[in-house]
Parts: sequence; structure tokens; C-alpha cells
Amino acid sequence: MRKILLATVLLSMSLFAEFKSIGVDEFKKFQKEGVPVLDIRTEFEWKDIGLIEGSHKATFFSEQGQPLLAEFFFTLGTLVKDKSEPFIIYCAHASRTKVLGEGLIAMGFENVYELKDGIELGWIKKGEKVIKD
Repeated sequence: MRKILLATVLLSMSLFAEFKSIGVDEFKKFQKEGVPVLDIRTEFEWKDIGLIEGSHKATFFSEQGQPLLAEFFFTLGTLVKDKSEPFIIYCAHASRTKVLGEGLIAMGFENVYELKDGIELGWIKKGEKVIKD
């Protein structure tokens, strides 16, 4: 009975959680409203391709593909104080954000958004500018 109750509670919580891909226009709208944006790519990618202005560096996967949990969650915790607050994540092509986003929803974060198609196809290819360090 406890397992059924727990499963029901977890399912109902996930019904209110949202992991959604958003396009450039919605991204800009959220960013203008002050929604935090986290770039989860690697340092090499930031230097090579650049960043979306106003985004925060928050590497999640190392160059070898290992999750960098402590570093990522430290940065996330400085920007998002409550699991109900919205935030946006992006990577190169949105493959890493899908993995991370679903994991964050499973952890109880309720409003996680990703830039559809990532910075390369969903931002730069659409003519949007990036900044380089």
C-alpha cells in the first residue's frame, strides 16, 4: 500500500512539473523577465563557440562525459532558490539538456526549460549573436 501511495504522489508531482523546449522568441521573453539561463557546455565549447549574452556558465558534463554534480548544483543553487522557480538550460544541440532536464524534473524542479536545438542550431543558425570571453 505504501508503494502505491508513493507512486501516486510522485506521479501527481510530475504532472505539475514542466520540462519544455522553447524557441528563440520565448527564450528572449523569459530572459527579459529575469529567468536565469544556464549554459551547461564545457569550457572548450564556451571559448570555441561563445555564449548567449546574460547566460551563466554551469558545466554539467566534463570533457570526458562525466557529470560534474557539485559544480553544477552549486551554480544552480546561487541562481534558483526554490524548485518552483523557472530556469533555462542549453547546450550545443539540446541532447545534454534533455538528459539533464528530465533528471531535474525527477528531482522535483518544476519549471525547467531548454533552448530548442541548442545554441548552434537553435540560436546561431537563426541569426542570433553570441559573446566570446
